[in-house]
Amino acid sequence: MPQITTVIFDMYGTLVQNPNDTNIQIFSNVINQQGLKTTAQDLWDSWLPAEEEFQHNRLDPNTPFQSYFSAWKDGFERSFATLKLNGDPHAATQQFFRDISSRDPYPETNEALADIQGRYTMGLLSNADDGFLLPNLELLEVGFDVVLTSEQAQIYKPRPELFHMILDQLGVFPGETVYVGDRQLEDVQGPLDAGMHPVWINRDKRLVDSSLPMPPHQISSLSQLPGLLHNGLPI
Repeated sequence: MPQITTVIFDMYGTLVQNPNDTNIQIFSNVINQQGLKTTAQDLWDSWLPAEEEFQHNRLDPNTPFQSYFSAWKDGFERSFATLKLNGDPHAATQQFFRDISSRDPYPETNEALADIQGRYTMGLLSNADDGFLLPNLELLEVGFDVVLTSEQAQIYKPRPELFHMILDQLGVFPGETVYVGDRQLEDVQGPLDAGMHPVWINRDKRLVDSSLPMPPHQISSLSQLPGLLHNGLPI
């Protein structure tokens, strides 16, 4: 039974809410801000292929690092060209950042973090740009010993090097560390490859992807995490 000293968290979909339907509202905000003659759905549909390309390419260690701001700006450039709109991709991306930086915590987040904080070292590791993640942290009532973003590290989860970076910054070993996240690839395979103990938070009862490592520990709410840690991560 591992002796856990440290808990590291993912951010979006783990500590703060990240519902898919808010993206349409964000694109509606961009349209209203710039007075564009299109619909939020059309703008989203024309932007999405660039986002999917970015999500795929960032998994390739041979592809140069690209920040979210750069990738999303490229997406707006493409979508404006496709829809023949005289829009401002830089301003649209800034609006996207502003909206994402105000995502609300899940109802149980602050209480669960407060319960864990006094007993464990806490870190936060997220695939994110500082420009939207750091302002969003201000909505949490509990701080972290170390915060590391993919933008700072110039590398994305699930690459184990990223997990090793935050372990080094915290001065802890993988075997004494739990990583809590909501994605099976980034937040289960990544920490497993780094020698950590992943806890998969699966709020909406998604099916396990059999092509990826089986989550050794699964919870449906952060309120279950303190008890799991207290019990020593039973196998």
